[in-house]
Amino acid sequence: MQAKAGSEGDRAIQAVAQRALALVRPGDKVGLGSGRAATAFIRALGQQVQQGLRIEGVATSNASERLARDLQIPLLELGEDVQLDLIVDGADEVTPNLDLVKGWGGALVRERIVTCASRRQIILVSPEKLVQALGERGRIPVEIIPVAQGVVSRRLKELGVHPSLRLNADGAPFISDNHNLTLDCALPKPLKDSSAARELEARVLQIAGVVDTGMFLGTAELVLVGHDDGSVEVFQRK
Repeated sequence: MQAKAGSEGDRAIQAVAQRALALVRPGDKVGLGSGRAATAFIRALGQQVQQGLRIEGVATSNASERLARDLQIPLLELGEDVQLDLIVDGADEVTPNLDLVKGWGGALVRERIVTCASRRQIILVSPEKLVQALGERGRIPVEIIPVAQGVVSRRLKELGVHPSLRLNADGAPFISDNHNLTLDCALPKPLKDSSAARELEARVLQIAGVVDTGMFLGTAELVLVGHDDGSVEVFQRK
């Protein structure tokens, strides 16, 4: 259940957003993630921009781009010569070694691209996102080209996972910002370790028609975990 404004859950999200904001320096080029925690960060960043902070941003979704424009955050195109200083984003699962599942909100491909263009990936989460193994909380998203739905679904089942087409509330297929479909893949059991996660990722990416998976393995530098009392735990990749 989404926290109401002023609730403890909201304080936790605001706490990690403010902690991430402290990592932004004047002149930085910043990747703007998607989802609830990233939205809180974008709002906090927008306030600083309106008070004179000079930065530029690259959004990972249409929703984040609209919000950034509303807040007067300058945006730039992600050209060949653009290197971002950091991306601030959320995650749906975080393991002890900081491997991630992302994409429950549907923006995983652009999040991957902006992450690839960033020197640092900073992840903002609340404690329920912390898991011992990927797949513990549920599905692993896979974005696919629409015409490949049948082929990809069959191959995923051969790998032992159970794909289901993501739908909107009205029952229509969810369409990503890239005009693709998303298959939410249930695992028979959580992946036992990072090697199993990397093996599964590699095998899924070999399937024709797969654009990307929601497994972000070895990308996060820092994970900031917000708590109901407003405190923040900091986990750094070793």
